Amino acid sequence: MRLQKRGSTALAVGAVALAAAVTTGVPPAQAAPDRCDVSVPYTSGTEGYSAFRIPAVVETRSGDLLAFAEGRSDGLGDAGNIDTVVKRSADGGCTWSPLRVVQDSGPNTSGNPAPVVTASGRVVLLTTYNGGSATETQILRGQVPPQDGRRVFVQYSDDDGRTWSTPREITAAAKRPDWRWYATGPGHATRLTHGPHRGRLLVPANHSVAPPAGSSDLGSEAKYYGGHDLYSDDNGRTWHIGYVDDVPDGQVNVNETTATELPDGRVYFNTRDQNGAAPGNRADAYSLDGGRTLRRPFQPQPALAGPVVEGSVLQTRGPKAPLLFAGPADPSRRAAMTLRTSHDGGATWRSALTLSPLPAAYSDLVQIDARTVGLLYETGTTGANETITFRRVDLRDLS
Repeated sequence: MRLQKRGSTALAVGAVALAAAVTTGVPPAQAAPDRCDVSVPYTSGTEGYSAFRIPAVVETRSGDLLAFAEGRSDGLGDAGNIDTVVKRSADGGCTWSPLRVVQDSGPNTSGNPAPVVTASGRVVLLTTYNGGSATETQILRGQVPPQDGRRVFVQYSDDDGRTWSTPREITAAAKRPDWRWYATGPGHATRLTHGPHRGRLLVPANHSVAPPAGSSDLGSEAKYYGGHDLYSDDNGRTWHIGYVDDVPDGQVNVNETTATELPDGRVYFNTRDQNGAAPGNRADAYSLDGGRTLRRPFQPQPALAGPVVEGSVLQTRGPKAPLLFAGPADPSRRAAMTLRTSHDGGATWRSALTLSPLPAAYSDLVQIDARTVGLLYETGTTGANETITFRRVDLRDLS
């Protein structure tokens, strides 16, 4: 049964910190030393939804934080009645506004939010749709009519996420005709700030291709996953497909990808390897032309140990600022959310801070100010999808 949707009130900082301490294992005494370390924007079974998943977070031009998620009405499953929702924080992630529905396609699925902020301050949001009864397996096997398959939409907000434009479909520009599965993000997109492509909006995405004609690979569709990105040079009005990496070699099966711009202007991509034969479960790649092509296909990155799950990357700002990766570090299950750092553009990595040993899954990183980053991530005491929690981290704790 679907719960009645209603807005929530912003929680007091102390109450948020206490609830988050239970969820994340942070003792209450450490939860709010000055302002707050931890808050809980989304809790499953509240605000009209049985579950919340797939976090994405950006900072607006005014300094507010927008925390996006999928509001799932029918449980934790990836199919069914799923809306894109958002909450806003004006105090660096300590308290959050009532929930606002950004896209509701009735009984269908609208999710995988990939937000990005333009230079003018407009928040551009890409999402992906499919018919509510269509499962990922059916889509991978080509068993779903086009109108119920994966379709891509864009919308925007000019008031820091308070109101949103009507979603506009861009599937024809964003998805090749022979692609079956499709997903924007998950996680925030990137606006480039260096070089000839300054201002470009770059959205990592993934897709699947059909097995070769006459193939008997039905049931092994995962090895036909691939990755690509979308880019816009006019603040989201028109979109183009950039690089494509979907060679089904069985070594690296590119799936959910995240991206960030390095200080030298290269774009660094890090991806979930969907059960490929490569060592570890992560792979990475670089683009020298703003995401249009890759310098070489994705290569295994065994230094980022962890389970098969989405991860997030962020190049922080400032002198000698590190590149960050967030993801569960337990190689056998989705648990132990850990921040790792690189000072050589992703060539090597070191573990810097384990936030909690508890179950954890998807995440997204945002820089709040010169010394603070925030991590929006799925976690809970007995399962990884009980809450979407926001954790503030001092960059000095990562050195």
